[in-house]
Amino acid sequence: MGVNRKLDLSDLLGGVTFHLDQKYMRCAFKDTSYVWLLFNNCTTGRGYYLKIPFNKKGDISRKASAINGIDPRFSVAEGLAAYTDRGNIFIEEMATGKKAMMTFGEDIGPDYNAIHETIDSVNITPRRVWAKIKTKNGWQEKEKTINLE
Repeated sequence: MGVNRKLDLSDLLGGVTFHLDQKYMRCAFKDTSYVWLLFNNCTTGRGYYLKIPFNKKGDISRKASAINGIDPRFSVAEGLAAYTDRGNIFIEEMATGKKAMMTFGEDIGPDYNAIHETIDSVNITPRRVWAKIKTKNGWQEKEKTINLE
């Protein structure tokens, strides 16, 4: 690589104190381009991901609202990274950067530290996204066929 990178996890994610366990962490390397770190905070269950390029000039992608398959109620196919904002699920294929998304149709206002209060469960594959979410009308299931592009 020719470059050493020393990064503080707490600094990368806004000063949050983490309690990590190796059972709740995953990493995926893309040759000499970047590494994906996916993990859940063992205290809150909140999901995170980082996409860290190996060169110092590349931008670090960070999400503090990741939907990781590490959580037993979230099924995310191997090789995919996913996160939510207040009304969508975004999916990225880690090896290619191809992306897709599914909208909930409204702002569900999730508390990312208690995610299962608004997103009960998900099943994400390269072709399909399914989620059970709490909307203003109660619990609903949303599903969408996707194409990663």
